[in-house]
Amino acid sequence: QVQLVESGGGSVQAGGSLRLSCAASGRTFSTYAVGWFRQAPGKEREIVAAISWSGASTYYADSVKGRFTISRDNAKNTVYLQMNSLKPEDTAVYYCAAAPRRGVAVVGGDYAYWGQGTQVTVSS
Repeated sequence: QVQLVESGGGSVQAGGSLRLSCAASGRTFSTYAVGWFRQAPGKEREIVAAISWSGASTYYADSVKGRFTISRDNAKNTVYLQMNSLKPEDTAVYYCAAAPRRGVAVVGGDYAYWGQGTQVTVSS
């Protein structure tokens, strides 16, 4: 069982930065792949970024490449999402999720555990 708690969301102006954190419970968290997803009002949930269990492999959606960076610190059971050059279209609730696999997972159905989400609002 893995429990995930996101933090770091908030309101920022366009061009600003935020760093989201996903803190996990469970001694086996380091064996899970982790992803960040987001869902904007009236839109479907989409993957933003994902990272393998070791951190050696990552995936980014085209819309965030070059602006967002996913990383993890397994000693702290925490995964981060550094978001730079934020745009109004990045406004959404951001969720972290853990998949019981070592490689990067990009499909929501691969993820077994989800956090409650944290709101990110970017104003123009």
